[in-house]
Amino acid sequence: WHTEHLVRFAPTAWAYEPPAAAPPAGALPPCRANGHVTFGCFNNFIKVSDETLDTWAALLAAVPGARLRLKAQGLGDPAVAAFVRSRLARLGVADERLDLLDRTPGLAAHLALYESVDVALDTFPYHGTTTTCEALWMGVPVVTRTGDRHAARVGTSLLTAVGHPEFVAASAADYVRVAAGLAADPARLAALRGSLRRALQRSPLLDHAGQAERFGAALRASWRHYCARTAAAA
Repeated sequence: WHTEHLVRFAPTAWAYEPPAAAPPAGALPPCRANGHVTFGCFNNFIKVSDETLDTWAALLAAVPGARLRLKAQGLGDPAVAAFVRSRLARLGVADERLDLLDRTPGLAAHLALYESVDVALDTFPYHGTTTTCEALWMGVPVVTRTGDRHAARVGTSLLTAVGHPEFVAASAADYVRVAAGLAADPARLAALRGSLRRALQRSPLLDHAGQAERFGAALRASWRHYCARTAAAA
């Protein structure tokens, strides 16, 4: 699906700059205090496909008592919220298990809401990018489902880059298995709360100088390749 010569220059295509306004990651997952697990997704809701909703409903069925917290622009509108709730109700998700939040006035307040989420859920086939990095920076593991094209492999790339490919699912059933497994292990969630930010700091995603150097070297190599090909043609 391309005509260009592809150049793979780095372990991941991405770089991330953590916001200075980010609060510290919470010390403990909220399930410790709440008595129930909270799954969350703060992605743009236009990315939430029917297949994603089907999988989230299956996950909630597999984890009794768990709640789903969704945050996106428009979810504060009563008509939009009613539409979302009706879609999930048709899939067997009780209304009291849903929390719908609209946009927050600032980035710090947005990131602080991860204090209320135990496990973040990626959308598919269109993955999150900045949203995934923000969740990881706040100590919240992200479960994604890998696909067969760029938009469906962003989460795969990000999670592999931070050293957690085990959060990448290959199918809807696998997605439920991975997310339910995390929900059932509060001790692991607590350990991740304290380690994911360091994992990001050590990863290629925050190696800005190295990523720039790799990109520069790729440009030079591409130019040399072009020059050699042109000379051969002449």
